Amino acid sequence: MEMKERLKIPRQKMSGQDPKERIHNFQEVPTGLTEEQAILEANRCLQCKHQPCIKGCPVKVKIPEFISLMAQGKFMEAAWKIKETNSLPAVCGRVCPQEIQCEVECVRGKTGEPVAIGYLERFAADYERNQGKIVIPEKVPTTGKKVAVVGSGPSGLTAAGDLIKLGHEVVIFEALHKPGGVLVYGIPEFRLPKEIVFAEVDYLKKQGVELKLNKVIGQARTIDEFMTEDGFDAVFIGVGAGLPIFMKIPGENLIGVYSANEYLTRANLMKAYLKDKADTPIIKGRNVTVIGGGNVAMDSLRTALRLGADNAYCVYRRTRTEMPARNEEIEHAEQEGVKFNFLRNPVRIIGDDNGWVKGMEVMKMKLGEPDSSCRRRPVPIPGSEYIIETDVVIVAIGAGPNPLLTSTMKDLKLNRWGYIVADEVGRTSKPGVWAGGDIVTGAATVILAAGAGKKAAQSIHEWLMQEPGKDGEREWPFDL
Repeated sequence: MEMKERLKIPRQKMSGQDPKERIHNFQEVPTGLTEEQAILEANRCLQCKHQPCIKGCPVKVKIPEFISLMAQGKFMEAAWKIKETNSLPAVCGRVCPQEIQCEVECVRGKTGEPVAIGYLERFAADYERNQGKIVIPEKVPTTGKKVAVVGSGPSGLTAAGDLIKLGHEVVIFEALHKPGGVLVYGIPEFRLPKEIVFAEVDYLKKQGVELKLNKVIGQARTIDEFMTEDGFDAVFIGVGAGLPIFMKIPGENLIGVYSANEYLTRANLMKAYLKDKADTPIIKGRNVTVIGGGNVAMDSLRTALRLGADNAYCVYRRTRTEMPARNEEIEHAEQEGVKFNFLRNPVRIIGDDNGWVKGMEVMKMKLGEPDSSCRRRPVPIPGSEYIIETDVVIVAIGAGPNPLLTSTMKDLKLNRWGYIVADEVGRTSKPGVWAGGDIVTGAATVILAAGAGKKAAQSIHEWLMQEPGKDGEREWPFDL
């Protein structure tokens, strides 16, 4: 196709469920591109010589190459090309913030709309899965080395996927009864269907990755025991940041107050979203208030509406401009009827005589000077307090590191917040142990966690392939 023709093609829009219908079900909201749309969108790519989009991708997907294949209608080959560097394409195509990563680097976006890289990645991965023609890479010669991966979230799955392709024996240990980490317990079905996560995990198992569920490492087994008794040569820790953070305001112990972690885990992993088909207890509430402005807050608000809430209120201390949630998630929440209370900060949660939530007092705020996050700092307006009537409050202001594992490793360096200290490739203070994802960075995105797993896997491989020194030990260049 000639360049002039490519430049005339508008960015393709995904169709999806009508907001009035989707708030009554948990089916996926966007329905994806058609084959014709996928080819059109792929032909918008200018195949830039310097490939700036790859620079914005934490797992370095060969973006122009897979898009070129799609432009030719070679969807299966495009999926295989993506999987050369990304073990979770169907997941990343749905939940990654492409607009601030690969797409922000797209040359087409300098004078118009960037190529819809995320849409195309999703299409290719779905096409391969739906055709039932998953191709398992040929096994490389085994190295004889054995690696334990603790946690089956995006960083752990990515590390496992890369390590198995490099010839190592890989065993994933997951504390919960289902694999996927935050992809399963945190992200709702309407945004990321669980069958897609399980299909990605199954792909790793077919390559030879062993998966052990219901294994709480730090309790059932320690990292030291892995390395001294169980024959593991290296360990990757990707346990995420799943410890709820509360505001420490009066009333947080009332019945009807949830952390977003608990609320979404009950709704997703424990299948409360199936309503009458599951016996998982969850307080649905008529008026549900969510504190926070990130993607987790949007997931909680939209879940509350689908569970039957009459009203879902978002209380956020800054304005819409400063919200950390993806713009697409905010727009979906607005379309579905979420009511936003900007420049509001909770003061206390109010209960009735039986200890149930009946309201929340909030204070109006104004924006002051920028803080360390480069967002304008919210400043209280004295005397502006008022009460919002609510019967469920969900606190979605972030999550911290769970000390269950790290408390059993006295030689593991942690920062003042309890996160694992690791270098740029994931090496920790303990030789033979790497870490990546939210347990290192704090709560971040799926693709950044995957990128950390990828870097660590390469570093683990290089370390395991070193010849030990005269003392029988390999060099461990950790200096943080």
